[in-house]
Amino acid sequence: MQTVNTTTLDPKLPLTAEPFLVIENVTKAYPTAGGGECIVLDGIDLTVNEGEFVCVIGHSGCGKSTLLDMVSGFREPTSGEVRLQNKRITKPGPDRMVVFQNYSLLPWMTAFENIYLGIHSVWPDKPKAEKEQIAHDHLALVGLTEAANKKPKQLSGGMKQRVCIARALALRPQVLVLDEPFGALDPITREELQEELLKIWTEHRVTVLMITHDIDEALLLGDRLVMMTNGPAAKVGEILTIPFPRPRDRTHVMEDPKYYELRNYALDFLYHRFAHDDVE
Repeated sequence: MQTVNTTTLDPKLPLTAEPFLVIENVTKAYPTAGGGECIVLDGIDLTVNEGEFVCVIGHSGCGKSTLLDMVSGFREPTSGEVRLQNKRITKPGPDRMVVFQNYSLLPWMTAFENIYLGIHSVWPDKPKAEKEQIAHDHLALVGLTEAANKKPKQLSGGMKQRVCIARALALRPQVLVLDEPFGALDPITREELQEELLKIWTEHRVTVLMITHDIDEALLLGDRLVMMTNGPAAKVGEILTIPFPRPRDRTHVMEDPKYYELRNYALDFLYHRFAHDDVE
C-alpha cells in the first residue's frame, strides 16, 4: 500500500489534545443497474486538526465532493464513519457550514436577508437586534456593507460568493466546508477571493476542509494537501505538508523555491504516476 506523508504540522497551529475531525476507514458505494455496486471511495482515513486548513485535490470523479458531503452530513458512508469531536456525523448541522461553487443564494432575498435567514434558523430565540448585528458584522467582514440591500441578480459572481462565505461564517461553525467555491470565477476575482479567505481564516482560524482543482490555490491557502487517486474506488494517495510560514503573502510564497518543488510534485502525482496501487 502507498505510504502517506504524515510530516509534523506547523507547531504554531492551535491543536487540540483530542482528534477534531476524523474520517475513519470510510467507503462509499452505490448500487448499479445490474445488481452490483460502484465503489466511489475505498477506505478513506484522514484526521483534520482544529484550526487547520486542509485542501483536497484530485481528478473529476475521484469522490472529492462525496467525501465532503459525508463531512457535511448530506450523505452517510457505506462503511466507516466521520466524527467531529468524537460525535458521529449522521446529518447536516450548523457546526459544519458549506460554501458551494454555485452560490446557493435565495434570489428573492437581499444579501442581508440571505445571511439573516441562516442566523434566525439557528438562533430563533436571539433578540432580533442581535441577529441583525451579526448579519451586518459579517457583511462588513467580506467588504459588502454597501451591498446589503442588493439581491443576487444585482451582484457579481465574486460578490455572491462573498455573501455565501459571510452567511456560513455568521453561524460560527466548527468546520467550514468549501466545495470549489471559486471555480466559477474569473482569474482576477478568484485571486481576490483567495486573498480575502486567507485574511479571514488568519483572523478567525476556523477549521477548513476545501476541494479545489487548483494546485496553486491549495499551496497558497492550505496547511496540508490531500491528493486523491483516480476513481472508481478512490483512496487517499498522499498527503503533502505545506511548509510556508503564516501569515502568507502570494508573492513571497511563489518566490520560495519549495513552492515549485511542491507544485511539480503534485502535478506529477496527478498526471503521471499510477492512480491506484497494484500491490496488495
